[in-house]
Amino acid sequence: MFKTLKVDHIGIAVKDLEQAKKFYTEVLGMEVMGEETVEQQKVKVCFIPCGDSEVELLESTSPDGPIAKFIEKNGEGMQHVALRVDNIEAAIADLKAKGVRMIDETPRYGAGGASIAFVHPKATGGILLELSQRK
Repeated sequence: MFKTLKVDHIGIAVKDLEQAKKFYTEVLGMEVMGEETVEQQKVKVCFIPCGDSEVELLESTSPDGPIAKFIEKNGEGMQHVALRVDNIEAAIADLKAKGVRMIDETPRYGAGGASIAFVHPKATGGILLELSQRK
């Protein structure tokens, strides 16, 4: 069994990370707390804390990356919602046992050192849901 602890972050797909950051920092007065490139996912991410959650801005590093494909199909905007769980392996096993369709059958590396797994949008009513366990 696992526990869902909180909304970890909201992922927002953007074409230009530097331009997108300006809105959050200059207009909303928020602070960027880190940037990272995740080669396996062909993405550059920026974390902007908001309360006990974060906004995660995602820019593709490749035209064939998942974020580039998302923007091509949907335009810029909310790409996923991430929920923090206390045990990612237990979460995956429990959801699979309940017949929930998963994109990731095993955890993978996520930005910020998290272990992540995605639940298929067809199982969630159209929302790409990320499960995230932070060390």
